[in-house]
Amino acid sequence: MKVLVDADGCPVVDLAIKVAKRFSLPVLLLCDTSHEMQREGAETVTVSKGADAVDFVLVNRVEKGDVVVTQDYGLAAMVLAKRGHAIDQNGRVYSEENIDQLLHGRHVAKKIRQGGGRMKGPKKRNPQDNETFEKSLMNLLEKFTAH
Repeated sequence: MKVLVDADGCPVVDLAIKVAKRFSLPVLLLCDTSHEMQREGAETVTVSKGADAVDFVLVNRVEKGDVVVTQDYGLAAMVLAKRGHAIDQNGRVYSEENIDQLLHGRHVAKKIRQGGGRMKGPKKRNPQDNETFEKSLMNLLEKFTAH
């Protein structure tokens, strides 16, 4: 089992590394050339810029049981299809029960934007969001490393 982070613009990279370290799990950060990063305790894979380039490299590296940190619903769906686990930066665990609804909501929002409508953006991140993510990732790893 490993933890893979869709690291482009991810606000919880350091927290994910910290939590994975408690479980002695390897961490793989995936980013494109415009977001290159290095962190102690993690391996970084940098890919060329391009629409979904990071997503495709990440999904090709994910294996059954791996945990992926991403805010991308499409990537989360692909991770679930490969029998991995996915969690977003706010601690929401993606599942077979919620992924279809999330993808549908994304599709509807895109149609509204394409039609000239506006959508409210995400609320500003606060310290509680980090605590919620950390607890949720801990619970997820505890659940799947105990087996």
